[in-house]
Formats: sequence, structure tokens, C-alpha cells
Amino acid sequence: MNAIESFLNEKIVSSTSIGGGCIADGKKITTESGKAYFLKTKSGFNRMFRCEANGLKELAKAQSVRIPQVIAVSDDSLLLEYIPQGIRSNRFFEQFGENFARLHRFCSDKFGFYEDNYIGATPQLNIPTGNESKNWTAFYFNKRLLYQYKLAESNGYATSRLKNSFSKLESKIDSILKGSEEPPCLLHGDLWGGNYLCDENGAPVLIDPAVYYGHREADLAMTKLFGGFTKEFYSSYNREYPLPEGWEYRENIYRLYHILNHLNLFGRGYLSEAERILSDYI
Repeated sequence: MNAIESFLNEKIVSSTSIGGGCIADGKKITTESGKAYFLKTKSGFNRMFRCEANGLKELAKAQSVRIPQVIAVSDDSLLLEYIPQGIRSNRFFEQFGENFARLHRFCSDKFGFYEDNYIGATPQLNIPTGNESKNWTAFYFNKRLLYQYKLAESNGYATSRLKNSFSKLESKIDSILKGSEEPPCLLHGDLWGGNYLCDENGAPVLIDPAVYYGHREADLAMTKLFGGFTKEFYSSYNREYPLPEGWEYRENIYRLYHILNHLNLFGRGYLSEAERILSDYI
């Protein structure tokens, strides 16, 4: 806390644990002037907090969904604007869908990001090589699916069924994603029910990103990993920014990245779903 007090140039008078997910410790801290902040801490994190801070700053550039302001960051801590949580307005998910679609209209000329970051506790490769900066299919296969599959192999999760199916995927991936070509757009990267808030005005707030520039269908597929959001979220998104034809068919290939990541993070409980998704496509 001494380093935080030195940066803020005032004493911290209270500290209340409010949770920061399964990786870091989160606290609301209040200074002697009455100013409140959200502080995430964890020792030995290397660049994880710095990557999160850079992701939040990137999301803020789109000026679409509210993003907590980054106050300070170090290897061991991340200090953010404290956003009081409120009650969802009647239009919360409708507004969320509209604003999320506007986020996806913020584009780059290259797939990936200027730095690698993390998806949960797993490294996420974002720096494109070869033709990946202009070729979404190559980027997604190499930097997302293949990387996670190799981790599964090294972790001892690559059953013969998983191996056989994945070996056939490379020749199929072009046809699976064909027809969905779009410019690289800004993605949250890890949006599920635990990575958004409702602010004091009843509006959505995005937190805990795994930012990169990719295909927006990948972001939407992640929202459905644990049951999905409301129908109002998806219908308002599609009114604001209609999805390309065939998105339903492609949805599970994007879910596969996160299923493989959960397999690598949490174990064999996710293996059968990964196998099933692959079998459906090959």
C-alpha cells in the first residue's frame, strides 16, 4: 500500500475486499480526501496487470461502452477508477448490445495487437507473423486454436480423438470461415457474465479484457460460453450492426478457443465438448 499512497500523495484510510476474480485480489480503497479507487493486487504477475491496463485503454478509444479509467499500474498492482455498482435499467441489455456493436465498428488495418497478453491466466499470442496481419483465418488458426491445442498436448489432454480431429481442421478452416470476411475490429476478447458491471446510472461497464483486433463473431461467441446474455442484447446488437450470413455455423469454431483454454486451465471436464465441436466441423 505504501507505493499506492506515494503515487496518490495521500493516505489510504480504508480498504474493503470486493473480489477481483479467481486470479487477483480486489479491494475498494478510500483515501483521506474521500476519493475511492479499485485496486487489484497479486505478486509475481510479471506483465499481466500491464497488459490489462493497455487493454482497458484500447477499449476506451472506441468511446462506446464505459471503461474504468486506469490510474496506475505496476507488475504487482493495478489501480482503477472505482465505479459504484447500481441497478440495471430496463434497457440495460438493449443498451449493452447497441454499445457493444459500436465497439466493434472501431477498426484497425491489422489483425492482432501490438503486444501479447493473457486470456485468463493463459498467454494469448497477438503479434501476427507472415500473412496473419491481413488474413483472419491464418491468424485465428495459428494464434488461437493451434496454440491452445499444443498446450493441451503438453498438458496431457490430447486424446487420440482430439488429435485426429484437430489434424483435419487445418484443411477445413478456410471453408468454415469463408464468407465472413470483415476488417479487423476491436474485441474485448473475454466477455462473459463476470466481465461486465452495471454502473451507478444503470449502464454497462466492461472490465477484465483480453484485447486484440479480430472478427467480432469471436467476441459474441464467447458471450455464449456460459449460457449467454439476454435476447435483447443480441437483437439490439444485430439491429445496430447486422452479422454476416452464416454466423450461426461459425459460432462454435470461435467457442472452441475458449473451451480449449478452459481445458488447459481447469482440466478434463472441458475435453468432451472440445472433441464434440471438432467432430461437428470435420
